[in-house]
Amino acid sequence: MGRMPALKPNHLFLFFAIFLFAFAPSACSGGNAAMTASPTPVPLTETLPPPTETPIPLAAAVNGEAIPLDEFNAELERYKAAQAALGTSVSEEEARRIVLEDLVSQVLLAQGAVEAGFTVDDSALQARIEALAAQVGGAEALRAWQQANGYSEDGFRAALRRAIAAAWMRDKIISSVPHTAQQVHVRQILLYNEDVAQNYYRQLQAGTNFEELAIRVDPITRGDIGWFPRNYLPSKEVEEAAFSLEVGAMSQIIQSEAGYHILTVLEAQADRPLSPDALLTLQNRALDNWLAERRQQGTITINVK
Repeated sequence: MGRMPALKPNHLFLFFAIFLFAFAPSACSGGNAAMTASPTPVPLTETLPPPTETPIPLAAAVNGEAIPLDEFNAELERYKAAQAALGTSVSEEEARRIVLEDLVSQVLLAQGAVEAGFTVDDSALQARIEALAAQVGGAEALRAWQQANGYSEDGFRAALRRAIAAAWMRDKIISSVPHTAQQVHVRQILLYNEDVAQNYYRQLQAGTNFEELAIRVDPITRGDIGWFPRNYLPSKEVEEAAFSLEVGAMSQIIQSEAGYHILTVLEAQADRPLSPDALLTLQNRALDNWLAERRQQGTITINVK
């Protein structure tokens, strides 16, 4: 209920003037009759609008879903503490960028989970909290951890609910990546000077054995870069050339950020099981591509730098 506002000085003067005029007796000529004037109604109070809640400061908003500034700051401190414990040096600007991107990605993934029909009900959330409490030594220990890391009870539950949904969506995305793919087995000669590369290429055209020159350049790996699928190599130019060659064929000189490559394809298979490293790489790229698409399609407002 609002408090009655204090009257300003000019309002006080008007109030008392009307009060005296209305209720004080006055004499007519000859004093025969007393007159009283009807008081003029004066509003003494104003009806104030109900107080509005103070907006919570936001670090960002993702498709209308808030990331509170307090949560961002707490997560930033946790990240910097973790990096310090690992002996890793990270600038304040880089730490803020990494933490903000991670929080935005979490929200996007959690929103995707909801769209896919996944929900975290209260019973499932409570079960997860109880499991966490058991891991850290009980409910009191978990509350102490929350306080030490800047979490309120509601904030912790909201963050945990979002993290569960985000993890579910992440697993859904990476599990969609097939465990087999078209692959090629390639040997390369990698040189860092264009003139030297041209010299090696002329030797190969003249009939010098590819493996012989590859061993001369790299006696440890013999130039063998193994089997790989599409979207695995960091150099798209090299990857495209490898998949365009027939088995036994040799490429022209291919320039990339790494240097100058000459390739030959040793083997090719249409449906070969992926190595653990290749599978992980494709899964990470699938996740990155999903997030990049969501960022492009969504509305993301950033309030911190």
